[in-house]
Amino acid sequence: MSPRQRQILTRIATGTARRAGYNQRMSELTITRPDDWHLHVRDGDALKAVLPATACQFARAIIMPNLKPPVRTVDDALEYRQRILDALPIGSAFEPLMTLYLTDNTSPEEIVRAAMSGHVKAIKYYPAGATTNSDFGVTDIRKCDAVFEAMQSIGLPLLLHGEVTDAEVDIFDREQVFIEKHLIPLVSRFPKLRIVLEHITTASAAKFVLAASENIAATITPQHLLYSRNAIFKGGLRPHFYCLPVLKREEHRVALLKVATSGNPKFFLGTDSAPHARNTKETSCCGAGCYTALHALELYAEAFESAGALDKLEGFASFYGADFYRLPRNTGSITLKKENWTVPEEVTFPNSALVPLRAGEQMRWRFAL
Repeated sequence: MSPRQRQILTRIATGTARRAGYNQRMSELTITRPDDWHLHVRDGDALKAVLPATACQFARAIIMPNLKPPVRTVDDALEYRQRILDALPIGSAFEPLMTLYLTDNTSPEEIVRAAMSGHVKAIKYYPAGATTNSDFGVTDIRKCDAVFEAMQSIGLPLLLHGEVTDAEVDIFDREQVFIEKHLIPLVSRFPKLRIVLEHITTASAAKFVLAASENIAATITPQHLLYSRNAIFKGGLRPHFYCLPVLKREEHRVALLKVATSGNPKFFLGTDSAPHARNTKETSCCGAGCYTALHALELYAEAFESAGALDKLEGFASFYGADFYRLPRNTGSITLKKENWTVPEEVTFPNSALVPLRAGEQMRWRFAL
């Protein structure tokens, strides 16, 4: 058992776990242990390198299926889940929640198997070619209507990478066009389908989710709460701020921060932490993704503090995602301390270094081990 786990158990046993709360005179914030509802942990040695950071901060995470080859069947998911469990630090209580990669050939029968497995919690939609390892993605969303019908009947959530890949659509408009061209018709065809519009980046996405029925929710990343697209170009091209969907204008960042800190249960934490080795980020063809698992909660705390809404962080990080997925809320707690520290320039990663978001820069909050 880790020191952090012992501390949590002691707090619970003695009844000293504190309620979340913060004001300008306080130097720490304690919340129910959170979950990450959108996470990439890769596989093999890369998995072993990045998994401990997530397991330290989060109790559970929805694991993305875009491996090479992707996680397309229940058997694939169960095998991947076991590799994740085997890579955990000794004593860790972290639980991976698995997803299947939707393709043109996914069958309704596989959806039923997924729901019955107890470990597959959602189905992930990637438009073909939209992001890292998405070449097996869906070429026409209407080809999956039989699968969506099965998912609607069973109650298994659909996780959407909500972008179009049409060459004529500007990269900064991909999300809005997806909503208009594909998502609105999808919701019309399957009004009871449970949907998470993942890593939303625009005011239009936030507005859509706010107006939608209660079976539609969204995740938001720390980078989209903290940065506009200017961050990619500040002082030169900064590849470690490049992700997909790409950062947008400041007006969109402000809109996302507003809904994230509003206390609306339709919006919850999903880091989309996506580790890429330094030599695949600092290259002529930059990999898309920000590595934030190392300091995810500190980044979110900074964003919520900027809006004067630290009292809303617990719901966003610890409650709303679990409620949407119909899972019990966690019972442990974690603590963040108001303490300046510097993000490492790099961390160990197979064959190269891994550069965290904001490497070498100062943070105002620190996870208390």
